[in-house]
Amino acid sequence: SVRELNMGNKIPVTLSIGIGKSDDIRQSDEFARASVDMCLGRGGDQAVIKDTEQFRFFGGRSESIEKNTRVKARVVAYALRELMDQAGEVFIVGHKHADPDSFGAAVGICKMAKARGAAGYIVIDELQASTVKLYKTFENDENYKDVFVSESTALQLYTANSLLVVVDTHNPEYIEAQRLLNMCENIVLIDHHRRGKNFIANTTLTYHEPYASSTCEMVTEIAQYMDENLKFSVAEAQALYAGIALDTKNFSVKTGVRTFEAASFLRRMGVDTVAVRRLFQNDLNLYIKRAKIVSNAQIYKDHIAISAWDEEEREANIVTSQAADELLNISEVSASFVLCKSGDTIVISGRSLGNYNVQVVLEQLGGGGHMTVA
Repeated sequence: SVRELNMGNKIPVTLSIGIGKSDDIRQSDEFARASVDMCLGRGGDQAVIKDTEQFRFFGGRSESIEKNTRVKARVVAYALRELMDQAGEVFIVGHKHADPDSFGAAVGICKMAKARGAAGYIVIDELQASTVKLYKTFENDENYKDVFVSESTALQLYTANSLLVVVDTHNPEYIEAQRLLNMCENIVLIDHHRRGKNFIANTTLTYHEPYASSTCEMVTEIAQYMDENLKFSVAEAQALYAGIALDTKNFSVKTGVRTFEAASFLRRMGVDTVAVRRLFQNDLNLYIKRAKIVSNAQIYKDHIAISAWDEEEREANIVTSQAADELLNISEVSASFVLCKSGDTIVISGRSLGNYNVQVVLEQLGGGGHMTVA
C-alpha cells in the first residue's frame, strides 16, 4: 500500500522497519535505531531485526534512489579537506584483490591529499588482472614513485597524526591492511556497497551512498568541491573513469545522472575511452573459459542460470564475474550464479537484472555486495 502512494512525489515511497531485541530497554532502543540505519543503508523497503548476537534481514527488493542534490558531497569534501590539512600522512586502503574501482578511488584520494600538501600513500598488496594494467600506467610516473607501499612499510611510516581513508568496502574483514585499520584513530570511509552486517566502527567521517554507481563516481564528485584548481593527470582521470566503467558495465547498470556528470568531468581531463577499453581486454584463454562456463549452465526455476568451473583457477574472481555477466545476455534469464574453485575456497559471483536480490542470497554464504552484483 505504501509503495502505491502517488501524491505527485517524484521518489517512490519505501517502508523501512527496524526492531531491537534485548533484555535492556535502552539497548533495545539502540538496536532498533541501528536496524533502521541498516535498512536505509541497504536501499529501504525491508525489515531488519537486531538482537545481541546478529542482524536478520527480511524483504529488500528495491534499489536505492539516486539523490539529485550534491549537498552531501560538498559537505564531505570540506570535512575531508580539513582532516587532510591536519594530517601528516594520508594512507589510502581498499579491499583485498583490488579491482579498478578500489584502485581508481585510491588514486583520486591520493591526488587530493598531495594537493593539500600531505604525503599520500596507497597501501596495496594483491591486484586483479584488470587492475595490473592500470597499475602499470603509474609505474614510470615520477609523482607516484613512492606512493604504492606494502602494509609493513605503512606501519613504519605511521604516526599518531596519520589519516586512514578506506575506499570501496565497509567490511573490516575485506580490508587490505587490517593492522593499520586497528592502529589508526582518524578513519574516513567512502563506499557505495549496500550495507552488510560488519561495518567499520569509530570512523571520523563516513560517506556511504548505496545509490552511487561506484566509489570512483563519489571520489570524482568530492574532488570537484575539494579545490577549484585541482586537475587530474590523464592517467589519474583514466583510473577513475575505468572504475566507473567497470562497476556500471560500461554505463548500462546502476547508472544515474550523476554518473554521467562525473564521467564527463573526467573526459574533460583528457580520458581516452579507447585506452580504457583496452585495459579490460582479456587473453584468449580467459575468453575460452568463459564460453565453456556459459555453455555448461543449467537453468533453475525458468529464470536463474547456474554454472560451475571445476578446474583450479588463479583468477577465480574475474572468471566468475565475467561469466555471470555473460549469462544475463541469455533471453529469459533474470539472475545468474557462477561457482569456481580457488585453493580450498569456492568463489561465487551473482548477477541479476534487478528483479532478484543476489546480495541477500550470497550473504547467506558469507558474501555480500549489491542487489544486482554480489
